[in-house]
Amino acid sequence: MRVLVVEDEPFMAEAIRDGLRREAIAADIAGDGDTALELLSINRYDIAVLDRDIPGPSGDEIAEGIVASGSGMPILMLTAADRLDDKATGFELGADDYLTKPFELRELVLRLRALDRRRAQIRPPIREIAGLRLDPFRREVYRNGRYVALTRKQFAVLEVLVAAEGGVVSAEDLLEGAWDENADPFTNAVRITVSALRKRLGEPWLIATVPGVGYRIDTGPSAGGERG
Repeated sequence: MRVLVVEDEPFMAEAIRDGLRREAIAADIAGDGDTALELLSINRYDIAVLDRDIPGPSGDEIAEGIVASGSGMPILMLTAADRLDDKATGFELGADDYLTKPFELRELVLRLRALDRRRAQIRPPIREIAGLRLDPFRREVYRNGRYVALTRKQFAVLEVLVAAEGGVVSAEDLLEGAWDENADPFTNAVRITVSALRKRLGEPWLIATVPGVGYRIDTGPSAGGERG
């Protein structure tokens, strides 16, 4: 999951980003409305977390723009206000959920995952492919009935690969979907993580390397794949 967090308080923004990363949720930060609009125009996000009171275009204006775009991106509003009228206004603008400051990071994570499940109505909550069973809510992976313990980053990479349903996912797309905008495009983190993930899943190799292109889940009978 990749989210955009629009928050003008630097310490809070960084704390949210770091906390979400520990939960395998990639997060980009925008400290004002103009930066948020720019990031929304160039990146794909699963959810937008919007502080309503920010410099430049307000969180309300950004929410209106997201709704008008027809992208269907869920919106979670952050605000210091706890009045019912304020919440009602946020929902009328298109917010899908509301969180009042101060809040516990754990609650934010739970709400984001709930929004992500609702966003994914066109796909089953639990995904299965080539003997692999991935439960994004419980963060559990089974292969042919065997539980596979994964790190948060390995799970995030596998989630992107499984979502492609056997299609090839480039290293750049994995960086975008499982890391965040600060990831070095020249890093070998993707190769290292995929290699470790492949070993965790065990033989026959389930993740195939397509030389010069990327990686995919091997849906063939042998579930084989080239190491790389």
